[in-house]
Amino acid sequence: MKTLKPNPALAAIFGAEPLPRTEVTKRIWDYIKQYNLQNPANKRNILCDGLLKAVMGKDQVTMFEMTGLVGKHLS
Repeated sequence: MKTLKPNPALAAIFGAEPLPRTEVTKRIWDYIKQYNLQNPANKRNILCDGLLKAVMGKDQVTMFEMTGLVGKHLS
């Protein structure tokens, strides 16, 4: 798979090394689980902390929205 370089907002979460899109998604999920950012009432919703909000642009996103929003931060 083609490796993509994260912009500074995304690099703050998992580092600046170029990664395939699948690995980027995996590392974001690792971060979400590490900091318990899933909404307990609806696990499909992600509650954004400061670092994720810089990437997502909102306080809360669905896991379906997340991949599209993250793609805008890769080049």
